[in-house]
Amino acid sequence: MNEADHEISYANNSVIQNAVILKTMPIIVQSVSDMFTKTAPTCTKVADLGCSSGPNSFLAISRIIDTVHTICRQQQLKLPEFQVFLNDLPENDFNSVFKSVPEFVERLKKEKGGEKPPLRTFFLCAALALKDGVENNKGNICMARSNPPNVIEAYANQFRKDFTNFLSMRSKEIVPQGRMVLTFTARKNPNPSNEDHGLELVAMSLLDLVAQGVVREADVDSFNIPLYAACKEEVADIVESEGSFEMNELQVFEVGVNCLNGDEKLSEKDSSLNNHTEMGKIHANAMRAVLEPMVCSHFGDDVIDKLFIRFAANVANLPKNSMHLKKVNIVVSLTKK
Repeated sequence: MNEADHEISYANNSVIQNAVILKTMPIIVQSVSDMFTKTAPTCTKVADLGCSSGPNSFLAISRIIDTVHTICRQQQLKLPEFQVFLNDLPENDFNSVFKSVPEFVERLKKEKGGEKPPLRTFFLCAALALKDGVENNKGNICMARSNPPNVIEAYANQFRKDFTNFLSMRSKEIVPQGRMVLTFTARKNPNPSNEDHGLELVAMSLLDLVAQGVVREADVDSFNIPLYAACKEEVADIVESEGSFEMNELQVFEVGVNCLNGDEKLSEKDSSLNNHTEMGKIHANAMRAVLEPMVCSHFGDDVIDKLFIRFAANVANLPKNSMHLKKVNIVVSLTKK
């Protein structure tokens, strides 16, 4: 993800991710409340598996601390020590996250009436698995409605393997009755060919550059982003098969991409050509903030501006009703057996 604090940084283009976190917050709060009232630990360890950078980095952590603080005050319990583990890919902008820790602690102190929370913060790095068996995914860069069946199968098999391993490893780190809430990109339909998984416009824009002679077609064909949009049936089956966790809740929800401009519903005035152009730029910045490092690594730095100028134009040219596209996510609440 793009680092620092500028127009196309992830920190300034993560409004959709913020909306997703806020949608999952009631389940996070409920999970923390259920666990804490049953166990009342003297030390609460919280791991954010994908902390990113910018304003979202401490959003869930802050709400968890608030929840525990409220329970302790109501039940006259001593506030536990918090150990917070912030985890992301090695290229994440941990420098900006680290610099924001003192401000976060001071804000907590102010909100809690001058009481400094017993907080320790740790930083970890994660690895990202790449996919095999997608060599014939021509013209696509990820899951798409036009994928050959073997490509969907390859992505699905890799997801099952990775998610099973993920659950197994987390089960070794979580105490019995500990809680884990996960949210990630999903799809509504069991059949992957029934919906757009969010990256088809990027693929279309790359193919536009192929037609212009800017990008080689073979490079597009060999570019496969390691992202799989699971359906809830797959998630439930993998959790049950792996066996370390009891599933408390599983929901599929949508976030309108128009939250990018602060408004989920476009008015008639907003449906003008100028607004479509502006929305194209906003969508392009949001997508670029996440994809730029991968795109530059595969195609080279010279392509990036041309790609997202083309992407912005393709978004602006979408039919009026397509400006109400939704991002689909899953949230699952688990208890360690």
